[in-house]
Amino acid sequence: MTFLCYVFCATSLASQRPAPFDQQLRDNQRRLEDIRRERTQVEQELERLRTQVHSLSDELANLERQKETTNRIVNELDRQISGLSVQIDKTTVDLLLAQDALEEKRAVLERRLVDIYKRGPLYAYQVLFTAASFGDLLSRYKYLYLVSRQDRLLANDMSKLQRRIARERQTLVDARDALGRRKNERTDELQRYLALERTREASLAETRRSAREAAERLSQLERDEKGLNDRIAALERARREAEARGAATAAASITTADLGQLEWPVDGKIVYQFGTAVGPNNTRIPWHGIGIAAPEGTPVRAIASGSVSLAGPLGTYLTSVLLDHGGGYYSFYGYLSDPAAVAKGERVVKGQIIGHVGGQSSDRGPHLHFEIRGQGGIALDPINWLKTHK
Repeated sequence: MTFLCYVFCATSLASQRPAPFDQQLRDNQRRLEDIRRERTQVEQELERLRTQVHSLSDELANLERQKETTNRIVNELDRQISGLSVQIDKTTVDLLLAQDALEEKRAVLERRLVDIYKRGPLYAYQVLFTAASFGDLLSRYKYLYLVSRQDRLLANDMSKLQRRIARERQTLVDARDALGRRKNERTDELQRYLALERTREASLAETRRSAREAAERLSQLERDEKGLNDRIAALERARREAEARGAATAAASITTADLGQLEWPVDGKIVYQFGTAVGPNNTRIPWHGIGIAAPEGTPVRAIASGSVSLAGPLGTYLTSVLLDHGGGYYSFYGYLSDPAAVAKGERVVKGQIIGHVGGQSSDRGPHLHFEIRGQGGIALDPINWLKTHK
């Protein structure tokens, strides 16, 4: 009975199928790769953002998405680490059970070998030859057959148990290796998450600083614009008063006949257009003129003859020149290098050099800020007055 019980238990253990651990590892790796692929796309989007004009708020939103995907990776790694720990515990128990079963099986086999050795090689024949009758012979033969069958099952079960132990040991090694890798990956991902958090905090601080700077710049720009408007308004009052007195005034060098006919004060690419534009962090910047990019030191020429009403610094416009062309028309040239090439009160002629391109310290780089004002100081779009840019 004991021998049959051992055979039954060992056979049951050997027949149990091992869990598809390799498939679990592949599924776990696939899930991690899917999330990492998603994060890579977000990282590439940030790189594209940094090659374009963008708001810092867009960068902050991208960093938040990177943090979210990294957090998902950490959570997935935690889930896998927990699963691997359970797998290691289960595999360890299965391995111990299989080893115990193999030891029991080996003990049974050793007793059988001792019995076979003691009885000798002629035992089976002796049993058969000493049968008292034909029925006794059949019974003895059946007994010997069952004993030999159990011996074969015993040997087969031991082979199965040995193979199972080898599988369990390999599974245990693979699980421990995978657990070590996942723990290292989790440490790396946590460091990455902390780095993203630091980058986000720095970007947030930069956003706040940039917003303050933008607000201060707009405020300064408004003050400088008001200063320019006040100057032109004073010139307009003087012109009207002279007209009211009937005083002789110089003929206007700019009229509506010059629409689309004026020469450019400097050749270059337009970096901002006339009108309200979107600035950093979604601020609104009102441009009363256009920005023309040109190398630093490029000569700036008067678009028409007139008198110099301003030649000097004007806040954010840096060194500037304001020309009065008569008839209520004015042209303004900002971001010149210091000093201007003309002086206040001087008469200039069309095409005369009044200064040189500066503005290298501005966020637009070296460029000329150019405006045309009409009667009453109203800002006019210079593009409508200048020749078609070739």
